[in-house]
Amino acid sequence: MLPSYADVRDAAARIAPYARVTPVMRSDLIDARTGATVWFKCENLQRGGAFKFRGATNAVWSLGEEEAASGVVTHSSGNHGNALAMAARTRGIVAHVVVPDGAVKAKVDAIIEAGATVHRCAATTQAREAKAAEVMAATGANLVHPYADSRVMAGQGTLVPELLKHAPGINTILFPVGGGGLAAGCSIAAHGIDPAIRLLGAEPEGADDTARSLEADERVGPFTPDTICDGLRTLVGEPNFHALRDHQVRVLRVSDDEVVAAMRLMWSELRIIVEPSSATTLAALLRYPDEFAGRTVGAVVTGGNVDLDALPW
Repeated sequence: MLPSYADVRDAAARIAPYARVTPVMRSDLIDARTGATVWFKCENLQRGGAFKFRGATNAVWSLGEEEAASGVVTHSSGNHGNALAMAARTRGIVAHVVVPDGAVKAKVDAIIEAGATVHRCAATTQAREAKAAEVMAATGANLVHPYADSRVMAGQGTLVPELLKHAPGINTILFPVGGGGLAAGCSIAAHGIDPAIRLLGAEPEGADDTARSLEADERVGPFTPDTICDGLRTLVGEPNFHALRDHQVRVLRVSDDEVVAAMRLMWSELRIIVEPSSATTLAALLRYPDEFAGRTVGAVVTGGNVDLDALPW
């Protein structure tokens, strides 16, 4: 169920007509505060405002003609659902998105605007998966899982070659961890290029199942998330956990207060809008300076779809 680096290369060619090559930014002030040279890969400027468009597009264009005619379905708190709807539109097929209660309104509005049919469910992993299975049975649509799908992982990993081409001196890559699609794809891509690259994840304390899973050397069970990082409230996927363990990824925990402070700094210093999940990487850089001192870091900025009215400030 895990892609290879060859799959990542194939995905890069497949999505090239549709996805943006996003910019890479840095800041002398942030370098001074973190003790590292930090290159931010700005996927908040990707189509749909998040990295998710890469994986969704790779999945949609990997389908055979007969499969594609049945459309696609997923479950998502927002960004993946929007990305899949947009990707489906590039191929002229229908998309169904199961959205949990409590999802950010701006993200749900974007899914609807992109042309998908929205199906509501309770805010649990079990409810999301059950509703998606129900929609699949009723419509015949193909499931494109938001993270536990090799096509999605390969697509997400395509940002790494772009990042390393722009800043070839990078020796550490840092990414947020939720379901693990991005983390797995980036890990596979990074070590496919250079096995010596150090890989670190960032995760909110209120949704630290990946950190606990890696520490226990086994995937933990369901949990109730408590964090403003709405994109990271999902239990890490089974294949994703194995990818992170195999690539020796270590996950650093950050608090919601640290995330909000990091958002403020990125907005004021880099002049970019980022959502809470994205800011976990800078929060980790600031909280754990000894982990990064003297290193050249590629930090993934995952998205910029933020509901400003819902933030605690």
